[in-house]
Amino acid sequence: MAAILSDILKSAREPGTSRFSASGIAGILGLQQQELAELAGVHRNTVRIHPESPRLQSALRDLMRVLSAATAVEPDPQRAIFLIKNEPIPAFRHKTLFQLVQEGRTEDAIDYLESVSAGFVG
Repeated sequence: MAAILSDILKSAREPGTSRFSASGIAGILGLQQQELAELAGVHRNTVRIHPESPRLQSALRDLMRVLSAATAVEPDPQRAIFLIKNEPIPAFRHKTLFQLVQEGRTEDAIDYLESVSAGFVG
């Protein structure tokens, strides 16, 4: 599991930098760059022209943190991504983890995944 997450993180890194690649993460998660821009609350051109934007990078970090937590629950990366993007969570009014991140509730998403990983059902 750790090796798989390490491979995902490598492909999410902007080559030659210490920042995340917006296009790399979009590819990993099967998202359009417009969806990433909306998640980060930035203009769609920011994703392409200013990928170093602190606001964008913060949103990308949050997504990768949630993906990391999701792989503890669901070791298969594709199933973990499906969990993040598509599975409604009753405890959060049937929102997805992706929607929680979009609302700035990354910590709630991670807390939920950690509780499920520990055996609690939320």
